[in-house]
Amino acid sequence: MHRLVFAFLIAFTLGAADTCVECHKKTTPSIVTDWQLSKHAGNGIDCSICHGDGHTSATDAAKVKIPTHETCQGCHPEPVKQFLGGKHALAWAALKAMPTTHAQPVALIDGMKGCGGCHKIGVKTEAEFRELKKTGPGFGTASCDACHTRHTFSVVEARQPQACQTCHMGFDHPQWEMYSASKHGVRALLKQNKTLPETTAAPACQTCHMQKGDHQVMTAWGFLAVRLPMPQDKQWAADRATILKGLGVLDPDGKPTGRLEVVKGAKVARLSEEEWQAERKKMLGVCHQCHSANFAQAELEKGDQMIREADRLMAQGIEIVAGLYKDGVLPKPKEYAFAYPDLLTFHDAPTPIEQRLFVMHLEHRMRAFQGTFHANPDYALWYGWSEMKRDLAEIQQLAGELRQRHRSVQ
Repeated sequence: MHRLVFAFLIAFTLGAADTCVECHKKTTPSIVTDWQLSKHAGNGIDCSICHGDGHTSATDAAKVKIPTHETCQGCHPEPVKQFLGGKHALAWAALKAMPTTHAQPVALIDGMKGCGGCHKIGVKTEAEFRELKKTGPGFGTASCDACHTRHTFSVVEARQPQACQTCHMGFDHPQWEMYSASKHGVRALLKQNKTLPETTAAPACQTCHMQKGDHQVMTAWGFLAVRLPMPQDKQWAADRATILKGLGVLDPDGKPTGRLEVVKGAKVARLSEEEWQAERKKMLGVCHQCHSANFAQAELEKGDQMIREADRLMAQGIEIVAGLYKDGVLPKPKEYAFAYPDLLTFHDAPTPIEQRLFVMHLEHRMRAFQGTFHANPDYALWYGWSEMKRDLAEIQQLAGELRQRHRSVQ
């Protein structure tokens, strides 16, 4: 039905397409070139199908309709349906839920020159569309073009590991660096440059995280590597509870807070064993294409083990800072709901020891377990585990100095 409607529209918009192309060849020629290379052009999907027909001259550019995922849904219903069930669709909501997002310059968030530049892939509400209009013509409201870049919207491009590189790199999630330097990534890149033959087994990011083109991207452990139910290992259960307190999901007594609903809504954690097992099973299915079942299972379990070990160090750091709050050595920031460090304040943590804790959590803990799962030994050890050990030593030293200074002024 959708395709019939669009075919009908195409028949009445060929003239409009000629007008658009004639003008934009002079004003934005590369956009026209990209469109002409696209399958859209070959199938008669012209400018007005996606952008509307309100804009007809240089004086009424404000009438251009900026596409959203709903625009793409007309011709691509199944990929959009899958996308809406995955974590990418929740990226904008997750960004806006962070407690200090509002404190960043608008250019970085709604202007999309910082966090917003990647989180724009997420679905926006009507109110958010209106806010984005205030900072410009509403660019960044689409989602699909984050991977299928406009105006070629190439499937071939979106299937390359480099399509993921812009967002999945850097401080808190250097998956590109880990992957591209791993044996998986090296083989994929050698396959791209024809050093290895086309039939070489060389997984791209999409091989593991978008099996058979499924746009419902999700991972077993979630972004923050915390999940329910609690493990049977008592020490690990205690450490995870401490981390959940640092994330503001549990209060100091271990009771759920309102932020738990945010975690549920953004799907940043798996909240049942069944949910976690479903994602783990999907990943094992991919691994089995190249590896034996027992090898794949063992490799993923090593990632689980690294989360446990990293959690032990992380929990110690959190409890040290919480102890400083409790004993009045370090003032608890007024905006913190509880006498626990809030790891989601990121770089807005007010003191050097709290800043070190933030870096320990979001940079080094991430590298310790993500490096393991992405088969990159150097990231797992030297950029992850080793740095966490150094972080904890520094936190212990800073805490000792603060306590000594506190005693001296009493």
